[in-house]
Amino acid sequence: MLACQIFAFMATGKKTYQNTILDIAEALRLSPATISRALNNHPYVKEKTRKDVIDMAAKLGYRRNHMASGLRSNKSRTVGLIVPRVSMFFHAEVITTIQNDLHKQGYSLIICQSNDSVSMERELTETLYASRVDALIAACTLQTVDFSHFDKFTENGTPVIFYDRVPVEPYRATIVKGDDFNGAYQATSHLIAAGCKKIAHISGPLTSNLYQDRAAGFAKAMEEHGLELIPDWIFHQELSAENAMRAMREMFAGGEVPDALFADNDTTAIAAIQFAIEKGITVPDALKVAGYSNDPRTAIITPPITSVEQFPETVGKRIVEALTALLNSDPAEPAYITKAVVVPVQLVSRMSTSTINKNTI
Repeated sequence: MLACQIFAFMATGKKTYQNTILDIAEALRLSPATISRALNNHPYVKEKTRKDVIDMAAKLGYRRNHMASGLRSNKSRTVGLIVPRVSMFFHAEVITTIQNDLHKQGYSLIICQSNDSVSMERELTETLYASRVDALIAACTLQTVDFSHFDKFTENGTPVIFYDRVPVEPYRATIVKGDDFNGAYQATSHLIAAGCKKIAHISGPLTSNLYQDRAAGFAKAMEEHGLELIPDWIFHQELSAENAMRAMREMFAGGEVPDALFADNDTTAIAAIQFAIEKGITVPDALKVAGYSNDPRTAIITPPITSVEQFPETVGKRIVEALTALLNSDPAEPAYITKAVVVPVQLVSRMSTSTINKNTI
């Protein structure tokens, strides 16, 4: 048996093998070096030769061994990505941009979902490290406060980029994030400009940078306009529809009720609208609602919801730009961007904060 061939015995007892570059070279009467260059799109290979090689590779069932190639070059041409949930609109858009842009550069993307579980996130870092990825991109869980499970990458010169959900304390990695403080400040100021004085805030856990920044932006706008923060109307919780409905029931159970709600995600804002419909609370006359992320659902619900646009495509492109610089830098001294890359946000005003009566529900 030739060393260049990998044999396996099937249930039939027949011998099969995985063809290699040497088999293609023998079939075309070309050198193995020429075959290798053709398969790697080397500019010195004639187009006809390249086509002949690709056709013969397909005919012989040749499959490139990326693991072996990676071991030889010390590059796997793969990038790991950990996200909380791929179903979230913002992250789905970021993933699409990253994958498309990295593919143009010859990289494959390994997408992993942590399910917002710290233990799962730890397991995924182990798996991706063992897979010899050339870089790691991560949006962490809401509860991640210890980032030591990422140390194995940074200590071995593997670039790490955190985006959206990022370490609060300094970490040897590049940070790409949205301007969450300003987004919350804009949304709250917009509600105040619309005449609201009793504004509730449903936010996420303060273990996450997202909700630290959005809570600070909300508080700043309220303070600047001399409005009181009412503790019973401020919630820090998992931003699910169920939790949103529970918070709304609490706020509207007593005598004094809010005249506006700033929700730190659009799922919460949508649930608030549904609650209002059930209770006969007119939106926006009796209650104005603003959300965050500009999920496409906010534009089609009645009334359409004011929300903060995060520009996920721009976030994805900034990540790839930073990653490209890192991958092209000296592995011994990777060019980490010490200052966070902050992507601007924009308030999208819709009828949920308007004062026009004909658009109430």
